[in-house]
Amino acid sequence: MEKIVVVGASLAGLRAVQALRREGFAGEVTLIGAEPHDPYNRPPLSKSFLRGDDDAVLPGAEELDGRWLRGRTAVRLDTVDKMVAVDDGTVMPYDGLVIATGARPRRLAEHPAGVHTLRTLEDALALRTALAERQQRVVVVGGGFIGGEFASTARSLGHAVTVVDSAPLPMLAALGADTARWLGAHHRRNGVELVSGVRVTGFHGTSQLAGVRLADGKVIPADLVVAGMGVVPNTEWLDGSGLTVDNGVVCEPTLHARGTHDIVAAGDVARWPHRLFGNTLVRVEHWANANDQGAAAALNLLAGPEHATPFADVPSFATNVHGARIQIAGLPQLAEEAKLVTGTFEDDQFSVGFTADGLLVGAVAVNSPRDFVRLKRGVAAGNPLEL
Repeated sequence: MEKIVVVGASLAGLRAVQALRREGFAGEVTLIGAEPHDPYNRPPLSKSFLRGDDDAVLPGAEELDGRWLRGRTAVRLDTVDKMVAVDDGTVMPYDGLVIATGARPRRLAEHPAGVHTLRTLEDALALRTALAERQQRVVVVGGGFIGGEFASTARSLGHAVTVVDSAPLPMLAALGADTARWLGAHHRRNGVELVSGVRVTGFHGTSQLAGVRLADGKVIPADLVVAGMGVVPNTEWLDGSGLTVDNGVVCEPTLHARGTHDIVAAGDVARWPHRLFGNTLVRVEHWANANDQGAAAALNLLAGPEHATPFADVPSFATNVHGARIQIAGLPQLAEEAKLVTGTFEDDQFSVGFTADGLLVGAVAVNSPRDFVRLKRGVAAGNPLEL
């Protein structure tokens, strides 16, 4: 290979470029990124950044070399002639391609002024300004990672916060019922009002947001709304390319796009069969996956499909909500059974193991990092749960 194009200049794309250079690839590398900034860390945007800490620097961004198209978006992929078309009319030929275009927040059908998403640096700056202006009545739509973290941060800044979630419990799929019940109680103890099992259908207010309308007819007063309803992978530019796209770029276990030898995908946009979970197709939307998968995909691109290594890292992620550290490993949603392993829910310090066919497929720990490490190792090894 002489020319490699990396589409997406966030964490996975950055790690891909770094891995290529560390491996000794001396050819031309072109990085295409939709944002004008250096790559930055997204996790602080829903936490410390909103409190005024500007440190979102992603270590390693200064190492980028080669051609970098900032503020540019890929609009089309031609896999026959091996070219990526860019929104400014540029056409970039490639011998190898890394797709790391990430994802974007789901948006409400009605999205008036005062309704925000939280994904980019600009999103976080707008929210920080809004939260600093005055005390706000904040409504968060969605009780997942971003919704929970933002609710926690807004409460710490003294704002009134209501979380509206269509699920019966916050983060139910990721945490399991018992821990999700604990999380709901934890939110309430910290002053967050939870409205569960109901959808947002619209908004009140014309020139200025005044409230959120629910499917049951109720209206919740609101000065500021954050839509935290998950993300959608950025794959529209791949229409007509011939790649298999289904809730992400469908890949082989080696992260090669299905049916190709010269294209890999990494990060939020990649969906691949995970051998630890019966080759279930998974797409993981968290920092650790993008960090590790970007490098792995780039190395597998250089190696070629026959010599590539399947990517089988245990999905692992963490969040902080009202001072509690919540860690998750594996895929708890695949479990047939969940058991409390250590601690108690009442003490806000515990760990839970999730099993299918008697073997660990997931783990959740709250304020129990050592127990989490042990359970994560068990998931990686496919061990039975030991109490």
